[in-house]
Amino acid sequence: MPSLAAIASGTEVSGTEASVPEYPDQPTQPPPLRPVAAAEAQLFWPSVELPGDRNPLLRAIDYSLHYLASSKAAADYQDYGVPGISRDRVWRSLQRLRQLVQTSPSSAAFRETLAQDFVLYQSIGHDGQGTVAYTGYFEPYYAASAVPTPQYRYPLYRRPSDLDRWTSPHPTRQDLEGSDGLQGSQGPLAGLELVWLANRLEAFLVQVQGSAKLELTDGRVMSVGYAGRTDYPYTSIGRALVEDGKLAPDQLSLPNLIAHFDAHPQDLDRYLPQNQRFIFFRQTSGGPPTGSLNVPVTAGYSIATDKSLMPPGAMALIQFPLPQPTPEGEWTYTDTTRLVLDQDTGGAILGPGRVDVFIGSGPEAGDLAGRINHPGRLFYLLLRP
Repeated sequence: MPSLAAIASGTEVSGTEASVPEYPDQPTQPPPLRPVAAAEAQLFWPSVELPGDRNPLLRAIDYSLHYLASSKAAADYQDYGVPGISRDRVWRSLQRLRQLVQTSPSSAAFRETLAQDFVLYQSIGHDGQGTVAYTGYFEPYYAASAVPTPQYRYPLYRRPSDLDRWTSPHPTRQDLEGSDGLQGSQGPLAGLELVWLANRLEAFLVQVQGSAKLELTDGRVMSVGYAGRTDYPYTSIGRALVEDGKLAPDQLSLPNLIAHFDAHPQDLDRYLPQNQRFIFFRQTSGGPPTGSLNVPVTAGYSIATDKSLMPPGAMALIQFPLPQPTPEGEWTYTDTTRLVLDQDTGGAILGPGRVDVFIGSGPEAGDLAGRINHPGRLFYLLLRP
């Protein structure tokens, strides 16, 4: 599914856009993970805490275990390139971690067993020194209509049945829907309209996130999920705004991006078509959003990484500054270490120096996700060999 941090920056999750720092990855530099020496790990363990409510973490572990038992996992791990990390080792690690999360009487007892039973692998990051750019993504809630009206004019589209036979390069976003987003009925998307939104930017953001819950005018709630895309790379409209001097680099966040287009709606026709990639949707059952491993993602406990490099479904430890609202309506950032599961990916989540954190659903989650734009570190937990 994947990243609302991406719109502001450059994330689109397979199923998530965010304000992403410009951290170009170094040339091919395998392996993407390095074992952490025991002495170094001893300095790290004290930062690990069990969550107050362990149930969401346990559910996320169970989703990863379900994935690891699948034929998809067997195929994903067949050519996994980090020596010593296999599907079986990840499976056994999660089984043990689940037991510890469920039964440890305290975080101190949990940390003591982790230090005895587990080793850490650290991502080399974008710089070879472990620096990882963090963003956030979420599942939006928007108003929509099952039929077009003068208010609800901007469609989401079903996947064309012949998409696999489209000649490459595919039509661009502007080719498919026009610069104003209203010309889809004049071309190959005619008749594929799934639902209509009133706000053009919101329809675009659903494409960035890859899924949404839509409150229809008749009172029903409709869920939509990712069904396919055209063959263009993702282009960040937030970065384009910065390059053109419309936003300062330190203003690059989803709330600021939305505010800019609210104040300058004429810019939508200029900037949205610059992301030539187009996303198609299907109506889903209304359950939680699903990541690239075909299991649900869990708010605060699922991350998206480059699955060509990182171990799918594994338990990770993320360290990054987490934004928190203050009673005065401001935002503060708290250094956070959290246990998570690696269960998603995204079109702009490339290289060992990128992590996108799934924050949850709805406007509050979106506000928080759009403010995550800081460097941190990424570790994985594996049982000792």
